[in-house]
Amino acid sequence: MEKLQNDPTAAPQGLTGKASAALGRRVFLRYLGATAAAGVALSACKNEIAEPLATGSARAGDAIDLGDIGSKDVNVLNYAYALEQLEAAFYTQVLLTPYAGINGYERAILADIRDHEIAHRELFKAALGSAAIPGLTPNFSSINFSSRASVLGTARVFEAIGVSAYNGAGKYITTPDYLVLAGKIVSVEARHTAIISELVSPQTTSFSGDDIVAAASGLGEARTPEEVLTLVRPYVQEILNGKNGRRA
Repeated sequence: MEKLQNDPTAAPQGLTGKASAALGRRVFLRYLGATAAAGVALSACKNEIAEPLATGSARAGDAIDLGDIGSKDVNVLNYAYALEQLEAAFYTQVLLTPYAGINGYERAILADIRDHEIAHRELFKAALGSAAIPGLTPNFSSINFSSRASVLGTARVFEAIGVSAYNGAGKYITTPDYLVLAGKIVSVEARHTAIISELVSPQTTSFSGDDIVAAASGLGEARTPEEVLTLVRPYVQEILNGKNGRRA
C-alpha cells in the first residue's frame, strides 16, 4: 500500500522557536475559517479523494519515533498528525469501496467525516512543515470494507480512540494556539463518535455509550499516548513508537 502524500517542503519551515509560533498562528487562522483561504484549503483536500489508496500486504516498515510526546509541542502535533492520517485514509477507502447496502444518508455522513479528517490531516501537515513525520502506510487488512458492521464498527473504534487521545494529550500542550486547535478538533471527533454510534445500532446503542462517556462523571475517556499507540499499531505498516509525556 503506497504511502499517503507528505511533502515536507510544502510549508516554509518546521516548528522551531518563535518562527514555529508565528507559523502556527498563520496556519490556524488560515485553516480554521478566519480567512477565505480556509475554503480554498478544504477544496484542495477534496480534490485528492479521487486518488485511490493502493492495496498490498503489510510489511515490516520503518520505525517512526514520536519521542516523548509531552516533552515539546512538536511531538504532540506529530502524534495527532499520525492519528489524523489513519482516519483520513480509512474514510477515503470507505467511500471508494462502499459497503453492501449503504444508503444515501450513510454515504453523506461518511463523506462529511472523510472531508473533516482530510482537513485535519492537512492542517497538521502544514503547521508541522519539515518537522512532520513521513506519510504513513495504512494496514486495513483486518477490515472487511464490504461489510457494514465491519466498517461502522471500525469507524466507532477509530473515533473513540481519537477523542481519548486528544483528551489525554491536551495537558501536554503549552502553546495556546495549539491548545485551541486541539479543542476544536476533539469537539468534531466527538460528534463523529456520536453519529457513528447511532448508525451502528440506533435502537440499542446510546449516542456515545458507557465505553466512551463515563456514566457517573459524564466525562469522556482520556488515554495516554502509549495506550493509544498500542491500539493503532495494527492499522499502520510502519512501527509507531512514542511514550507518555513527561514535561517538567
